[in-house]
Amino acid sequence: MPEPTAQSPDPPRTLADRALARLQDDIVRGVIAPGTKLGESELAARYGVSRGPMREVIRRLESRKLLERKVHVGTRVTSLDPQRLAHLYFVREALEGMAARTAATAMSDAEIAMLHALLEQHEQQQDLKEDIAYFQREGDLDFHYRIIQGSHNPALVETLIGELYYLIRMSRYQFSSVAKRPRKALQEHRQIVEAIEARDGELAELLMRRHISRARRNIEAESAHPAVSNVS
Repeated sequence: MPEPTAQSPDPPRTLADRALARLQDDIVRGVIAPGTKLGESELAARYGVSRGPMREVIRRLESRKLLERKVHVGTRVTSLDPQRLAHLYFVREALEGMAARTAATAMSDAEIAMLHALLEQHEQQQDLKEDIAYFQREGDLDFHYRIIQGSHNPALVETLIGELYYLIRMSRYQFSSVAKRPRKALQEHRQIVEAIEARDGELAELLMRRHISRARRNIEAESAHPAVSNVS
């Protein structure tokens, strides 16, 4: 039997879907900088759709917290100031720790095998091999997304994926490379999977909370001494 492999998200089907995927990716990766004011007509032309579908794209990105609309100001890309990031990561630490604890009893053996396969794929990334950066594609190709889904807890899924996921991805990309941290982050991922595989929920939660706490401290250090940092 072939080994399980992680699957890519389904490709966007319509022009509007593709525009959403491209604009979202450009925001998450910082191609369009935080705080940038966005015009509906300009975006429609840039991403090859009419203004009607682009209006819906903007609405969906607002619901994902990547865009903010303010009276007399317009629509801007969300800015993640240090205090907001710290608050976000305190919430993330608690809830993803809970997700890891729950996943230790809720995930099937097949789902755990997929986690191992996913980390094997991550290890082949050239930037990770060189200890430069560790950035994951979204959805099933994202280790944290898999853990959250593996909790099989609708409330955790709705909060961490429905409300916070893309904002967290944005922060993770902004701080995605720091010397000697990417390889350590991968090792921490492996330890979390091992705890889940051992059905040790208490250890899985502890390891996940420590993992995200380190990311938060990196953000705080970066804010105090601006340089390139890393979260995962």
